Amino acid sequence: MRILSYIDPGTGAMLFSIIIGVASALLFLIQKLKLKLKFLFSGGKIHSENGGKKIPYLIYAETKRYWNLFGPILDEFERRGVDVVYWTQSEDDPVFAKKYEHVKAEFIGEGNKAFTRLNFADATVLLATTPNLDVYQWKRSKNVDYYVHIYHACGKHILYRMFALDFYDAVLLTGELQRPYIRQLEEMRNLPEKELVKVGSPILDGMAARFEAERGAEETRNDGDVRVLLAPSWGASSLLMKYKDALIDALIATGFTVTIRPHPQSFTSDKEEIDRLMAKYPDGEKLTWNRDNDNFDVLKRSDVMISDFSGVILDFSLIFDKPVLYSAGELDTSVYDAAWFDKEEAVDLYKKLGLEITEADFPSLGDKIRGALTDESLSDARREVRDLAWTNRGCAASSVVDYLTEKNKELADEASAKKTGGAKSAKK
Repeated sequence: MRILSYIDPGTGAMLFSIIIGVASALLFLIQKLKLKLKFLFSGGKIHSENGGKKIPYLIYAETKRYWNLFGPILDEFERRGVDVVYWTQSEDDPVFAKKYEHVKAEFIGEGNKAFTRLNFADATVLLATTPNLDVYQWKRSKNVDYYVHIYHACGKHILYRMFALDFYDAVLLTGELQRPYIRQLEEMRNLPEKELVKVGSPILDGMAARFEAERGAEETRNDGDVRVLLAPSWGASSLLMKYKDALIDALIATGFTVTIRPHPQSFTSDKEEIDRLMAKYPDGEKLTWNRDNDNFDVLKRSDVMISDFSGVILDFSLIFDKPVLYSAGELDTSVYDAAWFDKEEAVDLYKKLGLEITEADFPSLGDKIRGALTDESLSDARREVRDLAWTNRGCAASSVVDYLTEKNKELADEASAKKTGGAKSAKK
């Protein structure tokens, strides 16, 4: 008898992600074993970081793009006179231009070289914004006591790749918005509860302070001139990769001034197509491409944003209080944590903040943009989302360092108690 079996696309993608994760883990395990054998046969040993002492606070940045997140935190450590170690995968990270006394910054290489350092890290607390710890190449080090994730955007992490935060010990939230999704995934996957602490957003705090300082210094604008920013996410489901030439042609046809800012990851993951589009649609009077490391200026000078499911929608809406149009109707959630939820959960924030567009709207895109600019209900929605997604405004960096120092003391006290208890048992 012939037996037919069926696996739905979501489950299939989930299994595929698990298989890829296991394969990556095995490959890295082999690499790790080779490294250990090399040290043993050479008569050496795996070196210990920080001169043989455990690093109290270790911050890891996978790219200099996250300087607007980690910079304020490092500044706060410096202000308090507390030593902290900062590892970065960017050789030109802005940290190296700073004259810190209490921040020890180091370029740890890229790719597997960086992961090897991370997997042998020796620290009490490690703070990072990189998801998928212990899923792919980056493994938990047995010498790191506590892994803490900090959000670099104010949205829901369910649009991170699957299993994004599962193996962190704690997550620092920007607002109450994120808590229920973490708890639901823990329950669905039978995971232990992580420590969840609301600290706010150092990134939004910095942008808000900068915006307030520059208020009133806006350049003179021509009547009727509308500046549109296309700022999509990356990958096959992203707006730019999905519609490509058709979308750019529709934007040009509006007669508005258009800036296209691809997600930085697109220049790696979607490089061939991005190169083709940039060659076909070169910079001109009405269309430009933006690759600034700091997105503040391009967000500030834009009147309206068109995006998909990118977290930059929240930066634009909550700081600059401007409208967005979004397109996520064909979003494939199968590779994201969103696959565990109703698809509506992945896009409900964007539906609240903006007007949805589809390819059918391209011929009237100019009218849709004008409609977004005059829709007052969107302004009310921005206030509502701001309160839910961004709390503790203006105090995030201080709150992060408060938490890290308290956690470090708590872990040190626990280690001391275990050591003392062990010594007493040995005497008996």
